[in-house]
Amino acid sequence: MSEVQTVAAKAHIALHVRDLARSIDFYRKLFAVQPVKVRRDYAKFDLAQPALNFTLNESPAHGSPASSSSEPRSLSHLGIQVASTNEVLAMRDRWKRAGLDTRDEMKIECCYASQDKTWARDPDGNEWEVFVILEDHLPEKPVEAEASACCAPECCASD
Repeated sequence: MSEVQTVAAKAHIALHVRDLARSIDFYRKLFAVQPVKVRRDYAKFDLAQPALNFTLNESPAHGSPASSSSEPRSLSHLGIQVASTNEVLAMRDRWKRAGLDTRDEMKIECCYASQDKTWARDPDGNEWEVFVILEDHLPEKPVEAEASACCAPECCASD
C-alpha cells in the first residue's frame, strides 16, 4: 500500500483574543490583507505567502500564556490544512504508527465550516490538528443554539 502524499498543506495557527475588533485591525495591518471570514466571535485570514490559515477566536476572559493547565492561554491550537479527507486519514495513520495518540472528528462543524480532522497533543499539552474543509462559510447560529465557535479541541470534541 502506498502512502498518500500531501499536495496542498498549509499551516494553521489559532489564537484566543480579548477584543476581536482590535485584533482584526492589528492583523489586517500586520498581514496587509483583509480577513476572508468574520463572525461575532471569530475571524479567519487566509494568507498565500506564507501559506497560512490564521484564525482569531474571541475569548474575553483569556489570559496571557498560561502558567498552569487550568488557565486559558493565548494559543488556541496549531494545525495543518490539507486538501482531502484521505490526506487527513493518512496523516492520522502516520501519527499512530509513530506512537502518537489521536482523536478523530469527522463531519464536525467548527470555525463556521464543515470539517474532517484528527488531533494529537504534544508533551506540553499543545493541540495539533490536521483538517480538511468540506464546506466553508456556514452561517452563524443563534447564541443560545451554540456553546461556542472557538474551534479549539475542547469545543469540537464529541466524546
